[in-house]
Amino acid sequence: MQTRQDGISLVGLVFVLALLGMLLVLGLKIVPTYTEYRAIQNAIVTAKAAGGSVADIQKSFDASATASYISSINGRDLIIEKVNNETEISFAYEKKIPLVGPASLLLEYEGTTAKGGAKPAKE
Repeated sequence: MQTRQDGISLVGLVFVLALLGMLLVLGLKIVPTYTEYRAIQNAIVTAKAAGGSVADIQKSFDASATASYISSINGRDLIIEKVNNETEISFAYEKKIPLVGPASLLLEYEGTTAKGGAKPAKE
């Protein structure tokens, strides 16, 4: 009796490992940008809680940005406005991640302190 072997061939294994390696490298490039985005979200909440003038909010954000290693935006990039007698802070920025040759990945991040989560106005 001849039995049929089941499993993956060497070529199939190499292909699967290469694919997993590429996904791992892509993940290692995306995770830091998302972590920075979450730090920016926390920094604008902290800056809003600090209150004060626009300059005070920007300084508070810049202090949080320094402590959290935020480099994509600074206090001057924030959109600060009064909505219904309440200060709302929003931001929008793009992060370009080079992949291979001319190929790159563009991530668009935006956030706001508005309760409804309205999109920030693009500058």
